[in-house]
Amino acid sequence: MQKKSVVLFSVLCILAACNNANKKRERDIPELRVMALQAKDISLPKGYICEINAVHYVEIHARVQGYLDEIYVDEGQWVKKGQPLFRISSNEYKEMVSKAEANLQRAIAEAKTKELEVDRIKLMVDKKIISSTELEVAKAKKQAAESGIAEAKSVLQNARINLNYTFIRATFDGIVDRIPFKIGSLINSGTLLTSVSNIDEVFAYFRVSESEYLAFQHAARTNAIPKKQRVSLILADGSSYPHTGYVETMEGDFDKQTGSIAFRARFKNPDKLLKHGSSGKILIQKILEDAVLVPQQSTFTIQDKNYVFILNQKNVAKAKSFDVVDRYEKYFIARDLEEGQKIIIEGLQQLRDGAPVKPKLVQADTARISRLSSIE
Repeated sequence: MQKKSVVLFSVLCILAACNNANKKRERDIPELRVMALQAKDISLPKGYICEINAVHYVEIHARVQGYLDEIYVDEGQWVKKGQPLFRISSNEYKEMVSKAEANLQRAIAEAKTKELEVDRIKLMVDKKIISSTELEVAKAKKQAAESGIAEAKSVLQNARINLNYTFIRATFDGIVDRIPFKIGSLINSGTLLTSVSNIDEVFAYFRVSESEYLAFQHAARTNAIPKKQRVSLILADGSSYPHTGYVETMEGDFDKQTGSIAFRARFKNPDKLLKHGSSGKILIQKILEDAVLVPQQSTFTIQDKNYVFILNQKNVAKAKSFDVVDRYEKYFIARDLEEGQKIIIEGLQQLRDGAPVKPKLVQADTARISRLSSIE
């Protein structure tokens, strides 16, 4: 009887020890927060370097040679269409006009003389005093004199045009750019005097890859984006331009060297903040459907590969690698992960592959995720 009691006591001790060991193991299993992955339609901003040009921009070149006699405007001045800008010395061109006018009068007088000669010879031919050959010669001389009139008129017109070119006016309302020459400078034909730009509205040119172009066209055909897609502009100092623009058109061909094509966006510029030739960054909202978002805090990197701990049905952590499609705020947009998979979002430093976990399910932080329905 005493032996049976000893055996029973030993068994009870063993069971108690096992139970305590199991409780200790359960206490050692970490309780970690777990999140179920969700797929969302999001609007992802994509940036492109752009060059800003005035909608109306023209370079003012001299059309004739001469000395710069007058400068009527200053750099940065707003001018109206037809307002005088420059005057090049015109005395030489006035003389050319006077000479051309005199030559025209001489040609007219000569033609009149030839006409009278034709009439005189015709009368003599009719009386059979001279042969008809003389009349044909006289008529030919008359035609040559009339051609001389046409030539003189052309020379006069050209002289008047050159005289007009000595007085240079603005072709439209705009702002005068730098004026590199001073009064008295010798100006050659074709010399750039300044430029005038109207920056009430501006163009922003940016280049996209062929794949992005095709995605843009597909989205436009399926009405996933409006016909005039709205875009934002980031200025060179990193600040946001207060007015939104829209994509207006694109080039006809791809650049063979870069494989890209240029898009053109238009922006209003009521405060004249944007200048011709400045730069910035165009932001286009790129729509991604069913994007799986992974919080960056729940990931870790091994040999340049991104991993998360997936919790399987037995509540065991399994490391799984995934590809990053893009970044969105505090999330990675992941490939190779599926909606509904549970990932561990804390305690990653102490966690090992195959370790059991007590899951504490939390809701995904979707407060800052833009849904497709909220995209303008």
